[in-house]
Amino acid sequence: MAYMFIFGCFLLLGVVSSLAARVGYRGTVCDRSDGYEVPAEVKSDPALRKRANSLVAFWCTGAAALSFAPLVPIGSVILSDGGKSVSTWGLAVFALYGLVVVIVGAYPFEKIKHLGGSGRR
Repeated sequence: MAYMFIFGCFLLLGVVSSLAARVGYRGTVCDRSDGYEVPAEVKSDPALRKRANSLVAFWCTGAAALSFAPLVPIGSVILSDGGKSVSTWGLAVFALYGLVVVIVGAYPFEKIKHLGGSGRR
């Protein structure tokens, strides 16, 4: 049951990251209806909008790829019907790996918050 939960979490993370990357590739990160909350300076400057779109597209594609990768070993454990298992250390590694994937996916959104104020520093 725990393996199904881990599989579902990584699958959900991959789907969400893929959808976020899609928004970046479409160029609608700054669009209120399709995109995300961004500073007004980023919305008004075309160069910053382009940078925001490319950040989200690049980093969320990476997060999606990273989150789909562990589906293979977890899926093989699930399909073995109890013939294989993952040790406690292995589960800890999966948890840390999931944390890294979340950090990679969250990076562009934190970077966008600071794009508008970069000229004032």
